Amino acid sequence: MVGVILIVAGVLAMIYGGFSYTKEKTVLDVGPIEAKVDEKESVPIPPIAGGVAVIAGVFMVLADRRQATV
Repeated sequence: MVGVILIVAGVLAMIYGGFSYTKEKTVLDVGPIEAKVDEKESVPIPPIAGGVAVIAGVFMVLADRRQATV
């Protein structure tokens, strides 16, 4: 199961190259008046990391199949 999850996560990392999220930041706070800004942050994932995850997942799936047949 973990091997399949690694394969899927690795393929998604190679396709999208990372992920982004929105963070709320307070820029002004004066008494009852408050100003907030939404900042978009992104986290890049190198394609090599996705490839390593795919290879590790394939090895885990193959190792599990060998144990099941023995």
